[in-house]
Amino acid sequence: MSLAYRATADFAKLNHPMRVPLSAEIHSRPFLQLQAPESLTHFALYVQQDQPSQKYHRGTQHQILQQLCTHYGVAVPHPQARYFFHDFGRFRLKWECHTEFATYTFVECGDPALDLRQSFDRMPLQHVPQEWLASLYGKIIVASHVLLRKGDAAGADEAAISELFQGKSLVGSSVGSGAEVWTDFLIQPDGFSRFIVRDLGLREFQAGRLVGRLLEIENYRMMALLGLPHAEASQPQLNGIENELADLTATLVQADMPPSQEARVTDAREEQNLLHRITSLAARLEKLSVNNSYRFAASQAYFSLVQARIHELREVRMAGVPTLAEFMGRRLAPAIHTCTSVSQRQEALAKRIARSNDLLRTRVGIEQERQNRKILQSLDARAAQQLRLQQAVEGLSAVAISYYTLGLIGYAGKAMKAGGLPINPDILQGVAVPVVILTVWMGLRRVHKQLTARPQAAAQRHAA
Repeated sequence: MSLAYRATADFAKLNHPMRVPLSAEIHSRPFLQLQAPESLTHFALYVQQDQPSQKYHRGTQHQILQQLCTHYGVAVPHPQARYFFHDFGRFRLKWECHTEFATYTFVECGDPALDLRQSFDRMPLQHVPQEWLASLYGKIIVASHVLLRKGDAAGADEAAISELFQGKSLVGSSVGSGAEVWTDFLIQPDGFSRFIVRDLGLREFQAGRLVGRLLEIENYRMMALLGLPHAEASQPQLNGIENELADLTATLVQADMPPSQEARVTDAREEQNLLHRITSLAARLEKLSVNNSYRFAASQAYFSLVQARIHELREVRMAGVPTLAEFMGRRLAPAIHTCTSVSQRQEALAKRIARSNDLLRTRVGIEQERQNRKILQSLDARAAQQLRLQQAVEGLSAVAISYYTLGLIGYAGKAMKAGGLPINPDILQGVAVPVVILTVWMGLRRVHKQLTARPQAAAQRHAA
């Protein structure tokens, strides 16, 4: 083993486990190598309708790609691959798997002898098996035809381009330093939108980068617009929640008005009902936010990508034709702003519901404290009554104990008289009456004080 090989092997052991995958990530989606004339058919297949599961989404897209490769006897890419390119002979295929969708781009060398309309009738999709197209799992969100044609600076093709698009919402600009882009972003009767790229002197690999950016703009534009139906469907629900919240707030204000204004004062049961209604509103809004939050965030991210790709085109205005940036600013930006406003409205409404909930809970807590105070006051009154009753019972107890004690003294006096002692039992009982009563009363008071002092001492120790 050579020293150089040994040093390389030792150095490889020091690599971070993610070094190679992360390094390959920025090279995972290279641009196509195109040279005019070229014809491209591109479509994006959207599988997941809700929050995406990448494993399920990628596995399904790999199955679709595997069916096409099996039909032509081509080796299937690795299941974890997110990019695939192969020359099938009649056409070339570039496949990319994204988070929510996968793109299929079919490329074929164009015929320079055909005019634009004839070229759009002979796109590379005609070579793809129809049974494979019919078995696609998912929904096509983007379908576009792109013509890359050689052109001259004099603009000989501009009349044909205007006739092809019929002058409806025509968008175009000079991009980079050697090309023109024309489109109308409309879906034609064949189900595809159309792009025309005139090569006026593009360098090597520039055509592939330009066409790739145009297709990414179309993909991200459509994906960004997926949030608009959610925003439009959410507005009536938000209106209903806001109206109910306004009624609840008005009820709270009316309940806080002084009795002199003849306001309706809600009892505990009504307040619990209000609290239940506010909690129900919060749950409905939270459910709506969960359904919309991902879609709105994705729309904003896709819109940012559209703006970045348009900026990379370095557009130059052509007289009488709006640029792609102007078109997107006029048509796409309002839709994204609608999604943003609905998202902000959801957040503001959630805060209002939270404040109303806190206010009502505070009122319920105050009412409970008032009721608890009344209960404590009634307990104090009962304790005072019990104390007075206990004191009365203590007096009776002192009389009863004294009575029996004096009886015992009388029996003792009689026994002593019978024993020959000069004692009168009656006189002995009479003399002992005040002494016994005073002694019994003081003894009961002392026991009462000791029993009262023990709980107080225990409470002080617990507080310390």
